[in-house]
Amino acid sequence: MARVLLPLDHLEELWPENLSGARIGALLHPASVSATLEHAAKIFERNAGKLFWLRALFGPQHGYLGQTQDNMIEWQSYEHPRLGIPVFSLYGEHREPTASMLENLDALVIDLQDVGARYYTFVWTMFLCLRACEKARIDVVVLDRPNPINGLTTEGPVLDPAFRSFVGMHPLPVRHGRTIGELAEQFRQEAFPRCRLTVLPMKGWERAMWFDETGLPWVMPSPNMPTLETATVYPGMCLLEGTNISEGRGTTRPFEIFGAPVIDAETLTRELNQLRLPGVHFRENWFQPSFHKFAGEICGGAQVHVTNRDLFTPYRTGIEIIRTIRRMSGDSFAWKQPPYEYEYERLPIEVLLGGSVADFFPD
Repeated sequence: MARVLLPLDHLEELWPENLSGARIGALLHPASVSATLEHAAKIFERNAGKLFWLRALFGPQHGYLGQTQDNMIEWQSYEHPRLGIPVFSLYGEHREPTASMLENLDALVIDLQDVGARYYTFVWTMFLCLRACEKARIDVVVLDRPNPINGLTTEGPVLDPAFRSFVGMHPLPVRHGRTIGELAEQFRQEAFPRCRLTVLPMKGWERAMWFDETGLPWVMPSPNMPTLETATVYPGMCLLEGTNISEGRGTTRPFEIFGAPVIDAETLTRELNQLRLPGVHFRENWFQPSFHKFAGEICGGAQVHVTNRDLFTPYRTGIEIIRTIRRMSGDSFAWKQPPYEYEYERLPIEVLLGGSVADFFPD
């Protein structure tokens, strides 16, 4: 039995009285499920006429159905084949709901599973929804969910506002230590003070909890976030997206596996383990990505094995991996060039870091 009770699991008791009978849109993805794995859309449909009326669906990056495998792949709006209502894409022509998308709604409900890292775009889709709903003067209801890598630990630099992008639109540290409901409250307080926001709380969640201590089922929030272990390393290993080193996309262990054809796995792991980074061991690894960087090529590298997740510092680990590979690889190492997540001028590594690359990796 789940130790944590999600808002979705007792919606009737939490739904705001002033929104009884409201026409709602819902921003959802595949991980928008109850403790019994029932999707939010079905729960909302079942409550039609009792609490509200579901009039539209919205989806973030990777699609409402989680159908787009790779990052930076747009998807198009469509009509839900059974419900006959629009499913609006917020990762394509529009990343912020338009006035026409919201015109027949009284409220937008947001139920997304975040993974605790600033780069993960779902919270920025929520950020843009708060902005759009403030303009349209419609309510926002956020259903809170656990931060899967705990709500105590923060790590990494706070975003420099000069480096705002779709992987960082408001000052947060890389590992932010907040739930999605807490982020919504912060965004309202600091950026959208006239937004009519209600956050429906969880019951039983404690800040020190990791996701596997909540009793809730893990559902992939995006195709390359298959496990809690992936989320644990992601605040550091996502930095490899800003380089020409594979971050393991196209393998069964994205972000835990990394490397390139030019890397000597034995030398790399020896160098990394000599750093004695807390809570982690690097194992020699060879892999052949099925897509993305180096698809079909044999890569040498390592697998990140977290030996103590409470001591492990993912952001610091990611930085040290890049520093080590740069030192070992010489001219074969390169920063990935734009575009990246709708940024066409700044280096991808800079929008991920939230600051100038020279400040983090001086030559």
